[in-house]
Amino acid sequence: MAHDPSILEAFFEECEDLIVALTEGLIEMREGHADAETVNAVFRAVHSIKGAAGAFALDELVGFAHKFETVLDELRSQKLKADEKLLRVLQRAGDILADLVDDAREDKPANRDVVDPVLAELQSFLSPEDEDAATEEEFVFEALTLDVGMPDAAPTGYRVSFQPSAEFYALGHDPALIITALMDLGETSVDVNLQDLPSEFADFEWSQGYLSWQIDIAGLTTDLQIQDIFQFMDDICALTIVPLGIIDGAPIQALDTLPECDPVSELTDPPIAPDLAEVRTAPVNPDPEPTTQRPAKKPAATTLRVDPERVDRLINAVGELIINQSVISQRLEEAELPNSAELFADLDDYKFLAREIQEGVMAIRAQPVKPLFQRMMRIAREAADATGKDVELITEGEATEVDKTVVERLADPLTHMIRNAIDHGIEKPEDRIAANKPEQGQLRLSASQRSGSIVIEIADDGAGLNRSRIQDIAVEKGLVSPDASLSDQEIDHLLFAPGFSTAAEVTNLSGRGVGMDVVKTAITTLGGRVAISTNPGFGTTFSITLPVTLAVMDGMIITVSDQTMVVPISSILETVRPNKNDVAKLGMNNELLKIRGEYVPIIDLAEQLGNQSSQREMVDRVLLLVQTEAIAQCALAVDDIFDQRQVVVKSMLGNYGEITGVSGATILGDGKIALIIDPDAVASVMANKTQLNTDNGEAAHVRAS
Repeated sequence: MAHDPSILEAFFEECEDLIVALTEGLIEMREGHADAETVNAVFRAVHSIKGAAGAFALDELVGFAHKFETVLDELRSQKLKADEKLLRVLQRAGDILADLVDDAREDKPANRDVVDPVLAELQSFLSPEDEDAATEEEFVFEALTLDVGMPDAAPTGYRVSFQPSAEFYALGHDPALIITALMDLGETSVDVNLQDLPSEFADFEWSQGYLSWQIDIAGLTTDLQIQDIFQFMDDICALTIVPLGIIDGAPIQALDTLPECDPVSELTDPPIAPDLAEVRTAPVNPDPEPTTQRPAKKPAATTLRVDPERVDRLINAVGELIINQSVISQRLEEAELPNSAELFADLDDYKFLAREIQEGVMAIRAQPVKPLFQRMMRIAREAADATGKDVELITEGEATEVDKTVVERLADPLTHMIRNAIDHGIEKPEDRIAANKPEQGQLRLSASQRSGSIVIEIADDGAGLNRSRIQDIAVEKGLVSPDASLSDQEIDHLLFAPGFSTAAEVTNLSGRGVGMDVVKTAITTLGGRVAISTNPGFGTTFSITLPVTLAVMDGMIITVSDQTMVVPISSILETVRPNKNDVAKLGMNNELLKIRGEYVPIIDLAEQLGNQSSQREMVDRVLLLVQTEAIAQCALAVDDIFDQRQVVVKSMLGNYGEITGVSGATILGDGKIALIIDPDAVASVMANKTQLNTDNGEAAHVRAS
């Protein structure tokens, strides 16, 4: 049977959220938090995927999810222990479930070579009786009749107590509909508690949830169907589900009505049959299931799914708005109106409004890196299994928000770097023990926001980079000359050379010479950069610096050799008009800026970009003090500063390719194109030419003097 594509797509979008919830729950369980609520949350996620997949006849997905939830149900009922072996299998099953959702979305068959071994591992935790019970529970839906005349009959039934919050009613839910759904599960008695109603009508607040209900349902051997009814409401009502037979720690012989309670039949239309509200006798449950409780909590924020193309069109429109604002500003300057003109005040309002709109639109595209980091945890597990290493991946800064496009394009580079760190960086267990290190290696994946950029770091506690071996391999592969004298930084960056690999043999993870060069290309395409720092014997850190967004940025408009350019505001620490005593010579052609007792190198921006250096003295120019990865601090020498404004970033890679020192271009108010400077790339070129760093002898001598 054909299904509506929009409904099917909505199912897969819902699955994305459920997979995230499943992954989070499994991570908490691995961290030692396998409490009832966490296990129930994982169970509900798997069960929800299975139930919805069944409606679309996705048999492979349903079959695997059924086996998965059966094991989880055994864990919920405490028949299985949450030990390391089980948790490893559950986490692997979560990965496979995510794969099956992707396969179903792409309408391709599952990879049985991957799925079947995990199914077998799940089956190893189940007995034949468990399977029979799960099958019966799954496919027999008619209500069971409670036989009170048989004292030895299997105990069945649950007591459901719930009190809706104000949010419950605000979202349009109706308790009568919930109770009606519960009554369809079996023989039911319903009581409503009126004790919380205000005594005076003037005290009544319509938005508050005063009423609470108690529903006893006979004929159920599991609370699964009850959980389904409250699946999307358990965070907006106080809910308790207790097996009949043991409530408040004592066996129940009869269910007493609550004080001052009226049957719920008064609230429903058509009225509930009177016999359904009668008090019933239930058998004693000798081995009840654990109580499931959820206190009322703040409802989760609602989300609105929007077609990404619509957001892209909106972002383009905002970009044109900002360009239009620049054009108007330019025209007013050319008109030479007096500064007191009201038009300038209106223009300031326009600028403020344009910025507000731009920030709002950017916030729509921003999303936390948490889902991406969760994917990397799976990559790390698979790489560790493939190499026979025990590696713990620690994530930090998962709430850091980045443009959605950046997050999507980061998946492949991070995958390569995670695999590389585990395959080459972290030693084998026996080598770590010999080096007096813990047998388990540690890999740290972190994200943070610094000076308007996003910094993602992948740090391992492995052996560090063997620079002599790296250079020898580069010579063997013809990547560098045998007599080349390379700095440590140049040797480290050989890892990004196409075709470079330190692997002795080709494996599933490495050895083909493809990987780190792809990483650098992908990061550069995003307008970012990669830096390496290593401590031999103690580990290596790869730092990826990326723009928060790819669309709009704050920039400082400058001139260099009669060319108008833009420097990102996020890179500039301060601007300096140097005095003669603030500038010191270093060698024949280099100069240093003395600022607050420290010396920083001055980079002539015109010269670095291939233009003729300005004939003006340094004291007649403007220095932009910037912070970069290659040089802690340096000063970019420019001719003049004209303005500070928002600019729309346009990529140049499609038409011109990569230009060293330039990250993009923008359109100014007068219609001219201005290049956007990449201070880090400029500083890297300078560092490679002069090898200026804190260990440089001449620089150290100048500092000391």
